[in-house]
Amino acid sequence: MLIQKEKMVDSSVSTCQLEGQGLLPLVIEPRAEADWRTCFADIKQVIDAQLEKVGGVLLRGFQITGEKDFQEFAKAFGEELLSYDYASTPRSNVEGKVYTSTEYPSHQVIPLHNEQAYTLSWPMRIWFCSLKVAEEGGETPIADSRQIYNLIDPDIRARFEQKKLMYVRNYGNGLDLPWEKAFNTESKSQVESFCKENQIEFEWLNDDELRTRQVCQATITHPRTGEKVWFNQAHLFHVSNLQPHVRETLISIVGEENLPRNVYYGDGSAIDEKDLDHVRQVMDDCEVKFLWEEGDVMMLDNMLTAHARGTFKGERKVVVAMAESNQ
Repeated sequence: MLIQKEKMVDSSVSTCQLEGQGLLPLVIEPRAEADWRTCFADIKQVIDAQLEKVGGVLLRGFQITGEKDFQEFAKAFGEELLSYDYASTPRSNVEGKVYTSTEYPSHQVIPLHNEQAYTLSWPMRIWFCSLKVAEEGGETPIADSRQIYNLIDPDIRARFEQKKLMYVRNYGNGLDLPWEKAFNTESKSQVESFCKENQIEFEWLNDDELRTRQVCQATITHPRTGEKVWFNQAHLFHVSNLQPHVRETLISIVGEENLPRNVYYGDGSAIDEKDLDHVRQVMDDCEVKFLWEEGDVMMLDNMLTAHARGTFKGERKVVVAMAESNQ
């Protein structure tokens, strides 16, 4: 349900909030039935003024249909769309630089995270477009990364900030993405060049397998707003994110050093699992959910707002585009 509709003089759009959800996301709607192109100047004016205040907007009722139309909408903001390089989850390219959302089974929850916060290079802006709504569930929950930062226990936050995080990934063992998929190339030399350019340590192992390590931020300051945000994927990469029986089986088969992914403090020391449980609880407490409608587009400042995916039944199609690298 929508509430608090704000009419703007001489504008083709209006804004409001979702009932009970506070400011995030800000909903933008056309004042009369219209194609997004006829309203784009007013849409952009609202987003330029509001996105970095609220963290995310939901555009509803603008007749965005199909991957090509969505790509044109995202490109209209003037930034070149980004490729999904150094991937951590399976996706498919569907149109230009538009991708499927993470292709995990429908019964799996994808916890809150900021896109590519497990590396030193990430998109500042990310768009999601709902092309087919699931019969049940299938939300893309979001949360304010500033709020998460402020609610993390100060002692835990200080440890993360001081030590930073080291992500360890093993590719090619059949348990996760192969390195060819993750790096979007079949050339080892291109992988090595990418790693050197991005401060990623790499090691080629037996049977064409690859291990990488990269030390990254746990929190960071937004370059334009000056606000501190919680910005990492430790709670996702850490082995404690696996179900206990899966974790035990994997470690018994390949050993902890060969797990597809894991994370440590930047000095290589272990992260206390209780600290990660606290982080997960804070993120859950900050989560905002809403049901998709067909043709909805959600635009997030990727540093200010984390996103997730709920379980669903039936067919669901949400596609993604990204722009404006932080580098």
